[in-house]
This record gives sequence, structure tokens and C-alpha cells, in this order.
Amino acid sequence: MNDLPVEQTWLVLVDLLTDLKKKEMEIPDEVSKNIRLARSTINFYASDPTNPEMMKELKRINDFLNSIQDTLLDIAEEISTEYRDEWLQKLMRASRGEKVIEKEGTSPRFVVGAPAGFSMVRVTFKEPLSEERLNDVAETHGVIIEFEEDDVVAIYGEKDAVKESLKEIASFFNE
Repeated sequence: MNDLPVEQTWLVLVDLLTDLKKKEMEIPDEVSKNIRLARSTINFYASDPTNPEMMKELKRINDFLNSIQDTLLDIAEEISTEYRDEWLQKLMRASRGEKVIEKEGTSPRFVVGAPAGFSMVRVTFKEPLSEERLNDVAETHGVIIEFEEDDVVAIYGEKDAVKESLKEIASFFNE
């Protein structure tokens, strides 16, 4: 994935979420769910950002990110106004397209700063699968599915959600 401003914003929000959890702040479950959905939607959008149909995906991404940002910044303000402003500055830089957080390599093997409690599994297929089919599974089960190669995917999410998505993906092997 090239460095999209929405991806940088997502990375900053994941770092903020991780930092807030380290500070033992209570985070609504909806935030983690929206973080996963935003990542899946960003991956889908990045597959062909020139397609006019992707504009509705960009709106969905921004809706997810705005919701997450509002919630996390409100929680950050409980710590201090300075702490909140520090993160707000990072988010503003990311929204302008600046690289705030470095990604490792062109195809990360791990979600950088993924929230605690995420499980991960890799699946190798005999033949490449349609990204659209896997995005449906990701949305249904609330997991993040990233292609590492054409026939290898990594699935991230809560343990039970990863298990359920694997059960659904297992049916693809019988086709």
C-alpha cells in the first residue's frame, strides 16, 4: 500500500489507542471494532483507488476514522489537554499526507501497534482468492485480512472472530 493519508491517520489512531490502553484508560468496544473495519476498508480502497466506485469506500473510511478520533481524543483529554493536543497535532499532520509513522517494508507482516488482545493466523491457498470474497469475510466477522502474497493472507482480530472467519474460509478449499 502506498502512503495514503487515511492509512497514516489509522496508524496514528492505533498508536493512540495503544497508548491509552497502556495508561489503563477504559476504551469502548466499539472503538476496536471500528479500528478493524477501517483497516479492512482501507485495504479494499487501496486495491484500486482510481476506480470511481471506491469514492463511497473513502467516505466509509473517513466516517470510521472520524468516529474513532472523536472518541479517543475525548478519552485523551481526560488525561490532560496537552496530551490530547499532542495527538491532535499528529492526526493533523497525517491528514495532510505527512508520514507520521513509518511502516515496515511494503508488505507488513504484523499490524503496527495493533490493540492488545489481537490474535493472528496466516493462511496459504493453493490458488489466489478474490480479495472481494475475503473482504466480505472480514466485514462479517470483524477481522483484518491482509494479503502478504497473492496466495497468502494474514488474519488479525479477536480470537473468536479469527476462528469464525477461518471456518468460513475453510469452505473455499472445497471449491
